[in-house]
Amino acid sequence: MADQPPSDRFKAEMPHIPGVGGPPRQRAGFFAGMNPVIALGLGIALVAILSFSAVWALRGPKRPEQVQAEPAPQIVVPAPQSEMPLAPPVATQTQPAISTVAELTKPWSSKKFFFRNRLNDENLPALIVRLPGGAATQSSAYWAFSLQEPFGRCHLEYIEDFAKLSAEYGFRAKHPMVGNPCNHSVFDPLQLVDLPGNVWVRGALAQGSAIRPPLGIEVRIEGRQILAVRME
Repeated sequence: MADQPPSDRFKAEMPHIPGVGGPPRQRAGFFAGMNPVIALGLGIALVAILSFSAVWALRGPKRPEQVQAEPAPQIVVPAPQSEMPLAPPVATQTQPAISTVAELTKPWSSKKFFFRNRLNDENLPALIVRLPGGAATQSSAYWAFSLQEPFGRCHLEYIEDFAKLSAEYGFRAKHPMVGNPCNHSVFDPLQLVDLPGNVWVRGALAQGSAIRPPLGIEVRIEGRQILAVRME
């Protein structure tokens, strides 16, 4: 016994009784000493939880439903107003200018104006048309006339739409015409007619029963200005 370490010298050996085993070993783990039925139920529950957790991990967290936000109120910014169209000029005895040569450079271009009637001081609606041919500085290159029907109250119209002439007036034309929508008379700006008194006027009747062509307005060119000086 001299070779044993000092700590082992005083250990008492447990006597061994034949037929009697050693002390039972304590079962390790969470379910040690637990009722088998309860342990089985807990095991099944644990497996279910683990399976659900695995499926959740694979699918990822459920994204919250996107709530469609109401559109923000739109602020309407008014567009900058373009320049208002100029009112048609009024030809008076002291200020007869109605247009410039540069405004009527193309054949059949037109411009509305008013002509001051000296008898009753009334502004009559009128129109000036640039005729084809002739120099722009010649008064014969223009035709100005009153849009008021002679001896009537209907307003004449300058028609450049050939389809309208055909559909509404039943007249086929190759150039713009002047029409009377009240009696569907059509006047030709390129034709002259001799009225009683040996007076030649423009706008011969091409169709209809009108008494005479529109009342013409004499024009004169001064520099680049076009003047309306007198109505027949």
